[in-house]
Order: sequence, then C-alpha cells, then structure tokens
Amino acid sequence: MAVGCGTAKAVKCPDTGCGQDAVKLALTGVTVGQAVISVFAVLAVSGEYGTGLVRTTFMAVPNRITVLTAKATVHTTVVLASGTPAVLASLLAGRYILPGNGFTEAHGYAPLSLADGPTLRAAVGSVLYLVLVALMGLGVATAVRDAASAIGIVLGLLYLFPVVTRVVNDLEWQRHLQQISPMTAGLAVQATVHLHELPIGPWAGLGVLATWAAAALLVGSLLLHRRDASR
Repeated sequence: MAVGCGTAKAVKCPDTGCGQDAVKLALTGVTVGQAVISVFAVLAVSGEYGTGLVRTTFMAVPNRITVLTAKATVHTTVVLASGTPAVLASLLAGRYILPGNGFTEAHGYAPLSLADGPTLRAAVGSVLYLVLVALMGLGVATAVRDAASAIGIVLGLLYLFPVVTRVVNDLEWQRHLQQISPMTAGLAVQATVHLHELPIGPWAGLGVLATWAAAALLVGSLLLHRRDASR
C-alpha cells in the first residue's frame, strides 16, 4: 500500500489524455507485496525441513498430499484475508491522492470506484494474483526444499523473467515471452486502459500465472510423495 501511495504521489497527469492507467498506479504495491508473500510461502515449507519438524508432521498425517493441500488452503486463506484489505486500501488511497496530481474528470479520469467494472476486475484480480504467487512459492519450496534456492527461483520467475524479455530484440519473440511471464502476464489483470496494447488479455494473463502455480504444486506434490522426508 505504501508503495502504491508513493507512486500515486509521484506520477503527474498535467494534460488531458496523459495515457496513464490510474487504477494500475494505485495498485503498484502489489509488485512489492508479492515478494513478501512468496518468501513467506517458501519459508513455511522449508522451515519445517530445516528444523526437522516435517517428520513430526508426516507422522501425525501420513498422507503427504493432504498435508500439502492443508498448507495451500491455509496460505490461500491468509493471503485473501491480508491481501483484500490491502488492495482496497490502496484503491481508496489512490482515489484521494491521484486527483491532486491531475488525474481528474477534466483530464478524463473518473474517481476510482469498485462500481466501475474494470476497476473491480483489477481489484479482484490483484488479490487472486497474490494468492497464486503464494501457491507458486509453496509448490517450488515443496519441490526443492532449500529456502535460498526456492526463494531465488520464485523471485527470479517474478522479477528477472520480465527483464529477460526486454533484452530480446525480436518483437514477436518478446511478445511471446511476455505472454508466459508469470508477473507480466499475471498483472495484465490490473490494466483498465489500452487493453489492445497488452501482450495478453487480463483474465488470460491471470490464467498463465495459475498455470505456473498449478505446475509448481504438481511437481512439488509428486516429489513430496516419492522422496524420503529426511532428504
């Protein structure tokens, strides 16, 4: 939320049709919050392996898939409970801050409101985005077990993947990479203007992130089922 407020204060819209997406500006904090959420998800799994508590967990609940499902449910609940008010607070802050920087009706910007369809989609999508990031982190951590490696993989997918796409000279390949990038594709759900310029549609982009999360959980569950808990 703090990042979103800072961005909202820094970006100006002095002229009509300045082209900025006010809703996305207000929700900028999601790009930082995802790091905290993914690290939290990773540590929730790797911490058990580091302390050896995972053996106790599996003795209490022998079905390992049940354990992973329970963890996924808990993480989903926690992120929904914390992410929803954070996203709503960011939009509320943007509603009051952005008009002071020129994002006014005179410049073509209506006050941010959940009554607006695209704004509501961006808000709901942002919360779901954070949930999927947490589940992806959970799946990766279950697969690799080591905290440092899991954090590196998840943050690399989120933050380095978009950087790699920008250094590709071929515009067609660049667009294809953007369409499968977890963060670039996933955050398309926040866009409320210039949708035709996006590499992928809002909900389709969130579907890409959901695919990453599902793949991570699938690999994690398979390895969890086959490997010894002490290794």
